[in-house]
Amino acid sequence: MNTILRILFFMVFVKPLVQVILGLQVSNREKLPPAGPAIIVANHNSHLDTLVLMSLFPALQLAHIRTVANANYFLSNPWLAWFATRIIGAIPIQKGSGLGSHNALNDVVNALRDQNIVILYPEGTRGEPEKLEPFKRGVAVLTTVISGVPVYPVYMHGLGKALPKGEKLLVPFICNVLIGDPIDRICTNGSKLMRELQEEMEQLASKGNFPEWS
Repeated sequence: MNTILRILFFMVFVKPLVQVILGLQVSNREKLPPAGPAIIVANHNSHLDTLVLMSLFPALQLAHIRTVANANYFLSNPWLAWFATRIIGAIPIQKGSGLGSHNALNDVVNALRDQNIVILYPEGTRGEPEKLEPFKRGVAVLTTVISGVPVYPVYMHGLGKALPKGEKLLVPFICNVLIGDPIDRICTNGSKLMRELQEEMEQLASKGNFPEWS
């Protein structure tokens, strides 16, 4: 039943929202992972981020997409917890524990071993619109534990203006998603992997040629 509700939610509500109200523009959609296991690494500026990323996939693939989420927020009340875990497919992680936590790491690894696509935000929290913060090492930890999983960098622009952190009112705004080439080679050097991801994200941002916010 949750799979049916998830598909209905995205087809009836989310897809019209991102396509009509946000005027979403996607570059290189064909580079998205066709199936799991895979990791999507994206910048994080808005609660819209996960909805937009999931809306890019075919409806039947939604059941196999999971996202790492802040347990302090999304488990704060029973209804929100049900919606986050059952409809969005969230993997809740206590703020501050990161993927270095044994239980948190196990949950994400199990999701990947179950052939899911996992969305990660290595900045750790929502930041200022389109201002990249240094990445935390969670992705490197994961690729050490479960090797051979491709990592797909995705840069999003405009969502931090459409629904900024701390705001509840959605503002119509042209938003962009740029998808990079997957990093699918085995990398045993975690620091090198994180540098490559950060550099790739900065390159995707520069390819968009976005003007400075006024």
